[in-house]
Amino acid sequence: MTAVAVGQPLSHLEWLESEAIHILREVAGQCANPALLFSGGKDSICLLRLAEKAFRPGRFPFPLLHIDTGHNYPEVIACRDRYAEMLGERLIVRCLDDSLARGTAVLKSPDEARNRHQSVTLLEAIAEFEFDACIGGARRDEEKARAKERIFSFRDESGQWDPKAQRPELWDIYNARTCKGENIRAFPISNWTEMDVWRYIERERLELPSIYFAHRRPVVRRSGRQGTLLAPVTWLTPAGKGDRVEQLSVRFRTVGDITCTAPVESDADSVGKIIAETALATVSERGATRLDDQASEAAMEQRKMAGYF
Repeated sequence: MTAVAVGQPLSHLEWLESEAIHILREVAGQCANPALLFSGGKDSICLLRLAEKAFRPGRFPFPLLHIDTGHNYPEVIACRDRYAEMLGERLIVRCLDDSLARGTAVLKSPDEARNRHQSVTLLEAIAEFEFDACIGGARRDEEKARAKERIFSFRDESGQWDPKAQRPELWDIYNARTCKGENIRAFPISNWTEMDVWRYIERERLELPSIYFAHRRPVVRRSGRQGTLLAPVTWLTPAGKGDRVEQLSVRFRTVGDITCTAPVESDADSVGKIIAETALATVSERGATRLDDQASEAAMEQRKMAGYF
């Protein structure tokens, strides 16, 4: 943990770090077989650094788990693998393609966005390894449904989330008790904001996938509930008939499946510039960039009730 002078009050970022480390240790102490969800994105990279501070010089008391849609940005997958190798921690990858092959997940069409179908593969991985807790990097400021989430979020034996059936967390007392088949999703950075994440990345000098920084790529414009979105033109998401392809300087505020993650126009090519840009943002990162959240206001909540992260 960052050194703090005796008698000096903790800064805002130090308080958040201390809380997150406490939550990680609570998961390790209360749960028999947890896993840390790690995608190679910025929030889960912050979780790795927090886990280092919570448990080093020992090994993490949980493996890293990634649910791969098969349609992730290659820069993010490469960063995921580099971190797992650098830290020497066990990385478990389970792929949606395997669920599709088994018939447990079914696409309506070959080009359907895969993001929501990750829930099936996640629940299968939890059952396969008998995980009783999954640690994730979700934050309350990202989206309305995530704002309802407790830090220890209880999921029933079907993996479903009921926002009306969550446990109280008075005085930051967490209850991870589960019966066989039930699961806890724990969110150590739940109280962080997008700005907090970037300030932590700056302070800790964390390596990120290059697509978080400004670069040029072909995009087309799409209409969303909160305004126009820039959809990337890729081998998975080709331009449609009548689309006007533009070469713009963009960056990704959040990353996920290629088919549902949109960049924003930006010239911010350093962490400092991204922090300055984030201070002026008026739309949340998911609201501005996630095509799968544009279907309806309840889209995320419906996915979470079906077992989503």
